[in-house]
Amino acid sequence: MQLSVIILNYNVRFFLEQCILSVQKSLENINSEIIVVDNDSSDGSCEMIKLLFPKVKLIENKENLGFPKGNNIGVAQANGEYICILNPDTVVAEDTFEKILNSKFQIPKNEIGIIGCKLIDGTGHFLPESKRGVPTPWVAMTKVFGFYKIFPNSPFFNQYYAQHLTENQSGETGVLVGAFMFLKKELYLEMQGFDEAFFMYGEDIDFCYRVLKFSKSNYYFADTSVIHYKGESTAKDLKYLNCFREAMLIFYKKHFKKSVIFDLTMKIGAFAFSFLKKNQTKKSVKIIDEYILFTKDNLELNLLKKVVVLDDFSYFKNDISKNIEVVFDTKSFEFQEIMAFMEINKNTNITFKNHIRTSSFIIGSNNANERGEIITIKN
Repeated sequence: MQLSVIILNYNVRFFLEQCILSVQKSLENINSEIIVVDNDSSDGSCEMIKLLFPKVKLIENKENLGFPKGNNIGVAQANGEYICILNPDTVVAEDTFEKILNSKFQIPKNEIGIIGCKLIDGTGHFLPESKRGVPTPWVAMTKVFGFYKIFPNSPFFNQYYAQHLTENQSGETGVLVGAFMFLKKELYLEMQGFDEAFFMYGEDIDFCYRVLKFSKSNYYFADTSVIHYKGESTAKDLKYLNCFREAMLIFYKKHFKKSVIFDLTMKIGAFAFSFLKKNQTKKSVKIIDEYILFTKDNLELNLLKKVVVLDDFSYFKNDISKNIEVVFDTKSFEFQEIMAFMEINKNTNITFKNHIRTSSFIIGSNNANERGEIITIKN
């Protein structure tokens, strides 16, 4: 078997359904398997998989074991030569896995560690955490105090978000995000998987850093896009703040010399960063003036008012005087077409949603720092 896709799920039933649908399309020409590890969800996720995706290998944990342990359990049952660690709140393009498998990297195959790809949020905007440098004490300082924004072209200050690469430029980078990690299963096992000292957050940074110390090169692959809605598995509350701060402290204590001044700076920085993220999740309310439904079928969504139905993306004209919500019929259009449209037309007055016919719902996210929106449609 060539590839095993591991999806760790916790209470994001509708995002998981959309994710699996996209992964199935992307794996059509690959000898592969999908493994879902569920961390004791209570939202009907497991029942949905059994009903809609009986060929998916489902592992039902009886408690929430966290991100590292959950993925380690999934990889242990994987049969693929390669594995992909994938968040359930993602959508992959139809050609994502084939492009990565068929790509010709400039670095020798035996030196490739982890491969990541271009991640965009639910509004079509690039997520800078798609490629990062190792947060050494100095690099972390440039992030905490915002130097990377002030001096974006300086290699001395711009390493946190690997600004030596543009979002559309493939190349070596230090750290990739745990929402999408593609690598050989053999390497994952050699590294003993994710460190279970972490529960959530920080384990991807730790894993990437250990791979680099193992004389491998991590690689950002910009030739395919994946939607990452972000934050669906965890609310940005006090628990999030504490988990993030503790994860970063575990990482620094594990890999860098202890320094009272540095520890204090990182505690302040981690707390400030977590607090900022928490405050960014205030739900924004936008009044939609017009809905655009893209479909090639006779699809009617009666719950939407002021609907304009189009069957071709070229017909779309953005009226910046209106707040527009675009709804894609995912049966009529491929996910890669939808992502390309989102990236080209990203704008503050446009939001995007996908219609999923298998369970008849509309899903999406208007902000990378907010929980997503799900609208179920009664037939």
